[in-house]
Amino acid sequence: MYSFQNDYNEIAHPAVMKALNDLVGSRFDGYGTDKYTQQIAEKIKSRIGRTDADIHFFNGGTITNLTAISHVLRPHQAVIAVDSGHIATHETGAIEATGHKVLTVSSDSGKLEPKHIQAVLAEHSDEHAVQPKLAYISNSTEIGTVYRKHELQALREACDQYGLWLFMDGARLASGLMSNKSDLTIEEIAQMTDMFYIGGTKIGAFSAEVLVLLNPALKSDFRYTLKQKGALQAKCWLLAAQFDVLFSDDLFFQLGAYVNDKATQLVNLFEEKGFGFLAPPESNQIFVVLPNELATKLMSYYVLRKICEPEAGKSCLRLCTSWSTTQEDVDRFISTFNSLI
Repeated sequence: MYSFQNDYNEIAHPAVMKALNDLVGSRFDGYGTDKYTQQIAEKIKSRIGRTDADIHFFNGGTITNLTAISHVLRPHQAVIAVDSGHIATHETGAIEATGHKVLTVSSDSGKLEPKHIQAVLAEHSDEHAVQPKLAYISNSTEIGTVYRKHELQALREACDQYGLWLFMDGARLASGLMSNKSDLTIEEIAQMTDMFYIGGTKIGAFSAEVLVLLNPALKSDFRYTLKQKGALQAKCWLLAAQFDVLFSDDLFFQLGAYVNDKATQLVNLFEEKGFGFLAPPESNQIFVVLPNELATKLMSYYVLRKICEPEAGKSCLRLCTSWSTTQEDVDRFISTFNSLI
């Protein structure tokens, strides 16, 4: 059974695997102090247009989020996120475990808006409640939608107005940026956020993410936080090497366009057959709503994730395309689906 359950179910893109194999026999200093890791950091800074950025390599998204958020918040401060946000739903209370409350707001689009920030601030106005200090967003979001430039700019202005940090989770940044609905560039994200991370694990890396610290006020002593949270990797060069590949010849962005193309073909299929979606399909995550009987049949042929039952007799299934999804995989799914309806 082919799996459309997620975009990290194969080991790594062949180019990444080759790069790791090519390092066999090499020797490096530890904890990111080696010249090779620093060279890759400089490559990333150049590509995002921020030579003043601090670059830190991680091996997964949750450890990136909890390390970054806990570093920038004081003990009495909290983070604002939408109720579907990854830190609120899929990280086992990791942020709360560091002592910081996650203040959630309802958002049908999966996107945070200035009005949400204003509402939270109105409810937390003095020292008897936690102090909201950071706005957390994801691009693409947990439900596959993507931010437009004007939306990110509006958040930047709101955060500046109210004295909040702005942090973007980029676990699926490649897909988000290369969406045909997106008018954002990675350079613009690097100008409008205080920090963001570039996800590699879900776009062909073995396991690697890059946190980009941009605001000078957030950079001090970060390596101490890295070590304390268990995120300072002895073999940091192993993480950096994967981004050496992804940021060579814009492979990162090419793969983002590729996964979106495969997803678009599936979206077109569902639309042609008259089926709707839980959220607008804008990236490589598709949340299609199907009759229960059809959903059950489909799951007997493919590994899929059932998200919810949005209405009586209907199931929402998530399909996620990846760098390893072939055109043959898509064509076979289309044929199978047509045979079931």
